[in-house]
Amino acid sequence: MSHATVWRIGGWLNLIQTTFVGLLRVLSVPIVLMLSVASGYTTYYGLSFFITPWIALIVTVAVQSIIVICSLELAGIHWRANPPRYLSIVVSLLVALIVSVTFSYFKFYEFSRRDALLIERQSRLSGTVNRYLADVVALKSRIVSRQQLRIEEAARDTRLAFLSTHPGMTGKKIGKGPVWGYYNEIQQGEQERLKALETRAASLERNIAVVRGALQSLAMRMGDIRAHDRLIDSLQTLQGAADQLASSQGLTPVAAPRPMSFAEFSRGMTPSFEMWKDLSWFALACAAMVDFFTLILSYRLETTAPGPLTEEEKDLAFQGLRQFGQFTINRNDELEFRIERTELERARRLSDWRRMFAVAFLLNRGYLRKMTSQTVEFAPNLYPIISERLARLPPSGGEDALAQAMREKFHG
Repeated sequence: MSHATVWRIGGWLNLIQTTFVGLLRVLSVPIVLMLSVASGYTTYYGLSFFITPWIALIVTVAVQSIIVICSLELAGIHWRANPPRYLSIVVSLLVALIVSVTFSYFKFYEFSRRDALLIERQSRLSGTVNRYLADVVALKSRIVSRQQLRIEEAARDTRLAFLSTHPGMTGKKIGKGPVWGYYNEIQQGEQERLKALETRAASLERNIAVVRGALQSLAMRMGDIRAHDRLIDSLQTLQGAADQLASSQGLTPVAAPRPMSFAEFSRGMTPSFEMWKDLSWFALACAAMVDFFTLILSYRLETTAPGPLTEEEKDLAFQGLRQFGQFTINRNDELEFRIERTELERARRLSDWRRMFAVAFLLNRGYLRKMTSQTVEFAPNLYPIISERLARLPPSGGEDALAQAMREKFHG
């Protein structure tokens, strides 16, 4: 295979690679915007609990803008060139990241703790309702027991009246008399009241069973508003029946609990320091991950090559690199050269502005990589460009240092 064919294949590979890199860079812009919107939504959600929504929106837009702008600025500035400006950018970026991650963390924490929060609220609701049911059952038992005591007292009075041993019946004959009839009527009335009370107690038991069923149904479907409404309706029905029963016996009704509305039951969390005490590392990682990706992509947008070089830019890079005379293959198996003038070039007072301009241009576009303050190395996407230009050179008796280094790199 001829050298021209090799250079041509290299040019095709370079075109494909640079086109792909340029496409990724173009796609990075909408990705950064979408990540900023996603991070902004979670930040706004947390901020809106503390300040009015329109102020929270303005602060969110400012925070996300600072993250993107400072990331771009950070990629294009060197701290040695302007330390105060570099420090101000870093501090602004850190403050914006802290604000964004802090309030975004609340949204992810709420999402990760939502099921546990609903279970906790359902447990509290179940405990409150069950205590109320126990008090209602105790009230019903106390009322029935009191009525049974009345019947026992009426039966004792009836028995004493029959035996003529009741107080005030001295000298009366044993048997059924007017006194016995009076107490027997009282006993029959108390028994009738007990039957009526047992009927109402049975109805109360059915209401209690309905409440327990609704409570169990809500525990199985905590997010269902119909299950919650059934519990509220059954609890109100039971409360009405229990209050009527207590009032009919001259007793104080059992204090019923105030059940949470479905909005209160299903609402999210309110931001507090408790969520930091019960720190969720997963939620914190999710909150930081979005801003981290935004930061990295924004930074890379400024530092990576924006796309393929034009023909004029390729010629500029090739002609500039040909003016360097010392190329070596470093430990990374890449071509490396010194960007400073040699002692001989200094003695000859060689002007190197053109080649240094080419080096700075290629460094900015990502085709060269800085190794030290004096040396740089080729990026992989630079070799096809150089090989293509070398293939275009007319045959000659000798090769310059760049051509020899390329030959040694790929054929040595």
